[in-house]
Amino acid sequence: MKSRISLIVACAMLSIGTVTPAFAQAIALEHDGKPSLAPLMQHVTPAVVNIAVEGSVEAPNNPLFDDPFFRRFFDVPDQQQPDRIPQQAAGSGVIVDAKNGYVLTNHHVIENADKITVTLSDRRRLDAKLIGSDEGTDVALLQVDADGLSALDFADSDDLEVGDYVIAIGNPFGLGQTVTSGIVSALGRSGLNAEGYEDFIQTDASINPGNSGGALVDLDGKLVGINSAIISPAGGNVGIGFAIPSDMARSVMDQLIHYGKVQRGLLGITIQDLTPDLATALDIKVDQGAIVTQVQPGSAAEKAGIAAGDVITALNGHEISGSTDLRNRIGLIRVGEEIEIEALRDGRSRTFHATINEAVAGTVSSGGGEQGGTALDKLQGAQLSDIPPGNPNYQRTEGVLVVDVNSDSPAWRAGLRPNDVIIGVNRDAVTSLDDLKAKLENVGATFALNVVRGTARIFIVIQ
Repeated sequence: MKSRISLIVACAMLSIGTVTPAFAQAIALEHDGKPSLAPLMQHVTPAVVNIAVEGSVEAPNNPLFDDPFFRRFFDVPDQQQPDRIPQQAAGSGVIVDAKNGYVLTNHHVIENADKITVTLSDRRRLDAKLIGSDEGTDVALLQVDADGLSALDFADSDDLEVGDYVIAIGNPFGLGQTVTSGIVSALGRSGLNAEGYEDFIQTDASINPGNSGGALVDLDGKLVGINSAIISPAGGNVGIGFAIPSDMARSVMDQLIHYGKVQRGLLGITIQDLTPDLATALDIKVDQGAIVTQVQPGSAAEKAGIAAGDVITALNGHEISGSTDLRNRIGLIRVGEEIEIEALRDGRSRTFHATINEAVAGTVSSGGGEQGGTALDKLQGAQLSDIPPGNPNYQRTEGVLVVDVNSDSPAWRAGLRPNDVIIGVNRDAVTSLDDLKAKLENVGATFALNVVRGTARIFIVIQ
């Protein structure tokens, strides 16, 4: 009966879609006569390590303890409060270079560390040196000095597809090395940290606290990601874990080795996603990309000839899915490096070459507070006016000021806000309120407004 069940399981696994050769090989290998991933794990697990961190954090300061009356009343000792308090943490790491002893882990694992200890799968304990760390991508690089290390090869994480089988290895809850398996649930996840550079692999392979910095591997035994985060309302695994793609981790590692930090350059543009509605309004014949809403003066983008309204579709030969994708890729390019950008302008594909440098801050700003204005039928709920004297944009920006917007109106729901400055309709420049009225008479039911908001320029679709 057991043999029959094993056979049924093996056949079922082999019949699910397209099976990779490595997966077929892994389940064909037997352990005590049963299909098993154990042979694969014997190759992979020696490269995954446990990390123990000893450090300190700034002690919280309670001003009551500085009050002599409070100290006497509650019999608080007169000894000085410590500036820092000790802290311990545990996580995981992955050896990616056995010769040089390089270990990848998460920035949040080793943050505030005074001492880092790495424990290998054979129980050797080694002091680790911090080579560098990057908070933006949550990647850190350590180095250990030891013989007989095992390392994982990098896979190309761009080749991953939703549904691919993956295996997570780490040190959950400090229990010791643990292996879980699952599939790739989604790709390109972001939004966990608004200030970070995120392109997470989402997986249902169990990732728990302590797995941070561990390995996510494919069925060839290659590293596809560094485990980083989980969504966990109750503190445990609920089948939603995230890993940093190996391509991103390797790019950060290369910079940490050479510079000790990530030299993050800027192209000098403001961008937003190209949505289907925006593509329709602007008559753009592609369904993905990042639309340029503003180019900063003196930036690499301006020198390359990129202009507002261009739709960036590829960077160095890689297709761009949206603004987050473009931001992530540019954020990992070194200052001084030349890049190739493919973009659409007026329906035609163009190629630009830019050298990444430090961007100059923009100078466009919005003011506000003025009351009264004119209503237009196609912007229901918005009160508009020419830019009045005294407004920060007066004689600096040509356009129409949004004086007020009813919060229960079509204009508000579309995204228009008080103090926005409308500078274009479907990429045609607007210079005044009369000009805006005339241009709105010649557009269809769906159109796009080019709007200045603060120091940014955005497109807003009105339907």
